[in-house]
Amino acid sequence: MQGNQGSRGDYWRAQIEAQERSGKSVAQFCKDRGLTEQAFYFWRKRLRNQQPIRFALLETEAVRHQSATEVGLELVLATGERLRIGAGVETATLRRVLEALRG
Repeated sequence: MQGNQGSRGDYWRAQIEAQERSGKSVAQFCKDRGLTEQAFYFWRKRLRNQQPIRFALLETEAVRHQSATEVGLELVLATGERLRIGAGVETATLRRVLEALRG
């Protein structure tokens, strides 16, 4: 049943992305595709809640040469939210934050 769930999720992910690209309202998009708005909204909410948080740590030469007190990092989440982390943060604290983000 897990495989079926994945393929349905993939189907709805594609539908949601197509609606976002179309510029149409959800109501019009669903009507055009023969989908129910209830199912569309259910899957959109479900897939948004399941999306992994993606981030990347970038380091440049200039950053490597700054003192430890000047260096911090900023994570930009897939949602567009930003998490700024100061240079003095303890490793254990940072690990707990990242684990919470991974949920």
